[in-house]
Amino acid sequence: MANNQTYNIPIRYRRMENLHIVFWLFKDIAWCMFWRPLGIAMIIPTLIIAIVIAWRTRQYMSELCHNLAIAVWISANSYWMISEFFHFDTHHLFGEYTYKHLALIPFVTGILFLAFYYLYWKPRHKNEMETM
Repeated sequence: MANNQTYNIPIRYRRMENLHIVFWLFKDIAWCMFWRPLGIAMIIPTLIIAIVIAWRTRQYMSELCHNLAIAVWISANSYWMISEFFHFDTHHLFGEYTYKHLALIPFVTGILFLAFYYLYWKPRHKNEMETM
């Protein structure tokens, strides 16, 4: 018999998620168009909302891990954008690695959150409600 549990998102949370997408798109459009002030300004609401969404969904490990991965992804993109805006992205850090490559730290952190969920948590909690 199929599990009929549902995960409902309160409308105020859904509105916040939708607004988050608007901020994120403005940040990335500003990055693409090299509009520094707008791009930098959009980091703050985009990242804050991502953190709030992760906090509000912390009771479900699947949501928490995915939302934390999104938050660090936004951090990585924001750092990368800033490195391009201020032209230090191609400066060498060491060897062939440039300052842009520092964005790999939050990107890999996001992968680690998801690896934890899919490889450790989910197999050990098969009977718990999940949203994925």
